[in-house]
Amino acid sequence: MNPRFPVYIISKGRWQRRQTSKTLESMGVTYRIVVEPSEYEEYAKVINKEKIIVLPSNFSELGQGSIPVRNWVWEHSIKEGYKWHWILDDNIESIERFNNNLKIKCETPIPFYVIEEFVLRYENIAQAGMNYALFCPAIEARPPVRFNTRIYSCILIRNNITYRWRGKYNEDTDLSIRVMKDGWVTVLFNAFLLGKRATMTQGGGNTNTIYNTGDKRLAFAQSLHEQHPDVAKVTWKFNRWHHQVDYRPFKKNVLIRKKGLEIPNRINNYGMKLVTATTS
Repeated sequence: MNPRFPVYIISKGRWQRRQTSKTLESMGVTYRIVVEPSEYEEYAKVINKEKIIVLPSNFSELGQGSIPVRNWVWEHSIKEGYKWHWILDDNIESIERFNNNLKIKCETPIPFYVIEEFVLRYENIAQAGMNYALFCPAIEARPPVRFNTRIYSCILIRNNITYRWRGKYNEDTDLSIRVMKDGWVTVLFNAFLLGKRATMTQGGGNTNTIYNTGDKRLAFAQSLHEQHPDVAKVTWKFNRWHHQVDYRPFKKNVLIRKKGLEIPNRINNYGMKLVTATTS
């Protein structure tokens, strides 16, 4: 079961490692990778040309990071007639099934399909996505889903919401906060997790450009506080600046089930099976 909605990877300067592309290839996920004209030839050497979308210009020259690309992808999916789209960072090294305190690498596209299946049951979900594996230690219990929090790095977005990406830093958290402030629900899955490189630990992307502020990420934290002073504050942790968001005001956002929908009261693994990996 491949995703119903288009899967886009936005990538810059990472044709050599291309972790997300490799991850989706291993899972059999249909996807397209969005690149700048100046880097097309490099990506085309290592990725099937039919999977590459070339932007109309080098958006990185605008000095806004990935924001213009994200908004371009949003409009591209609408023009293709889709009601939702996936947008993925280009440094995802694995997608894992988290169940019974085990994290198992997925070799199937079903996680995307399952998340789509969930959001299509409800009228008022704006975003959904997968949590970071780092934030779900195997020794701790986690619910399969968490509602009304930030969604980032692997995001399923409803196309007809009125928002668009903005700003320069923390655009993912900002978008999540804006939709929740207007009563929409966000859904973060712990049942499926992202194995992902930490921000600023890999070249390419925005690492050497707008993220290279030299202020221990103070500008990042301050920007979100300025956008949402009512729920976001600046804090110092782990030897650098962070934003800290209070998501409690959004607990009142509750799911609205589509009329006439009947959900079978049984477990559905959508064909997923736990198998023992063999090595050659």
